[in-house]
Amino acid sequence: MKYGIHKEGHKILLALVAALFVVNFLLFYFLGGYTTLRAIVGLASLLTFVFTIAFFRIPKFVVFPDNKVVIAPADGRVVAVEEVEETEYFKDKRIQVSIFMSPANVHVNRTPICGTVKYTAYHPGNYLVAWHPKSSTKNERFTTVIEHAESDVEIMVRQIAGKVARKISNYVDEGQQVLQGNEMGFIKFGSRVDIFFPIGTDIKVDLRQKVKGGKTILAEMN
Repeated sequence: MKYGIHKEGHKILLALVAALFVVNFLLFYFLGGYTTLRAIVGLASLLTFVFTIAFFRIPKFVVFPDNKVVIAPADGRVVAVEEVEETEYFKDKRIQVSIFMSPANVHVNRTPICGTVKYTAYHPGNYLVAWHPKSSTKNERFTTVIEHAESDVEIMVRQIAGKVARKISNYVDEGQQVLQGNEMGFIKFGSRVDIFFPIGTDIKVDLRQKVKGGKTILAEMN
C-alpha cells in the first residue's frame, strides 16, 4: 500500500527538521569530529524524525461507497461494544463502539457512511487516557452526526483527545454532503473514536478486534 504525508504534519515536520538540524549543527560546531554524545543525539534525531513521519502517514486507497454498511472511521483496536445512554444529541439508548488509536496507528478519521452532516459540536475537556470509559464524556472531543443517504438513520462519530493528544481537527460542517471513506478529521498523538448506532443495529466487530479506517465493516444498516 502506498502512503503519503498528511497535511496536518507538514508544518510540524518542517519545524522538526529545522530544530534537529540546528541541534546537530551546534554539536558538530562545538565538539568537532565523532563523539559519543554526537552519535547519541544523531541517532535520537533520526528516530524522532522517522517516528513523526510514520505518525503523519496517510494510506492512499480508494473507498467504494456501500450504503448497506457502516465502515470504521479510524484504525485501531475495539475497546468497547456496549449499550449506553447518549446524552448529547440523541438523548436515548444507543450502541457504542469505541476504537482506541495508539501512536502507531494511522490517525486519519474517515466518514463511516454517505449522507448529510446534521450536527457538529466541539467540547473542551480533560485529558484522561483515551481507553478510560469516562473519556467519551469528560475529555476534549468533537461530535459529528451524519444522516444516512438512503434513510433517516443517524450515526454519531465522536473524536476524543487522549492523555497525549492535544489537538482534534474536524473537516466537516453542518449541512455538508459527505461520502463514505472521505477524510473527516485527524487527532494527534494517541486518541479514540466512539461511534453510536441505533439499538438493534447488526454490529459486525468484536471486543479487542483490530480495525482499519475506511475498510473494516463495523455494522450493517437495517
